[in-house]
Amino acid sequence: MGESTTRTAPRGAGTNKGPVGSRAGQRLSGLAVALGLVLFLGGFGWAALVYRPYTVPTGSMTPTIGVGDRVLAQRVDGSAVRRGDVVVFHDKTWVQNSAVVKRVVAVGGDTVSCCKQGKLTVNGKEIDEPYLKGGVAEITNFPTVKVPEGRLFLLGDERQGSLDSTAHLTDAASGTVPRSAVDARVDAVIWPMKGMLQRPTGFEVFGALSQPGPLRTMVLLIAVGAVLVLAGGAYGPIAKRMGGSRARTEPARAR
Repeated sequence: MGESTTRTAPRGAGTNKGPVGSRAGQRLSGLAVALGLVLFLGGFGWAALVYRPYTVPTGSMTPTIGVGDRVLAQRVDGSAVRRGDVVVFHDKTWVQNSAVVKRVVAVGGDTVSCCKQGKLTVNGKEIDEPYLKGGVAEITNFPTVKVPEGRLFLLGDERQGSLDSTAHLTDAASGTVPRSAVDARVDAVIWPMKGMLQRPTGFEVFGALSQPGPLRTMVLLIAVGAVLVLAGGAYGPIAKRMGGSRARTEPARAR
């Protein structure tokens, strides 16, 4: 007589899969969440160390920066500032206890004047300034200024009515400010979302321009971190739902 045998599944078989997915999947989702948090928080922490937010209260930098725009400025030493940079600085001879945002158009040793055919002149060269409204320096003519060493000559992008170096020409330093007064260099307008400032190519004739800070890298880290956190967190509910669907269909196949 034949003996009937009953096959039993090995102990532990099937335990690696269930309504919440495989153990490997759970581990990977946990790793994704952990890595995502590191990238997300690390990006924000890095940005907090390197950048400072400012709100620009006037229209002296329009159209580049409008009234009330929120900007991110990279903390830099004044010695790193170059022509064309938009900087944040403090100078008590200009404004008491308030940050000022202007564009550097000349540095120590330069000779600057305005205007020739509607263009600013630095060291005898006419400067193209596409960031100006209409690309023309609509400004009251000012006499030639020789910028002292270690100082900066600054103008607003809205040249008419801007309280910049031209409003302080009668000062002992001919409207210039020391490099040491610079706190930061503006990299981007974040509200409204105008993005990174364009490099002022008109000043390339005098050498290399300042390079943008690491803001794009920071944004990438934050974005990738957010995606990993969301993807890792969504794995469990998705696997549970898929497991439940399989459980409902398998008995029907056995009939």
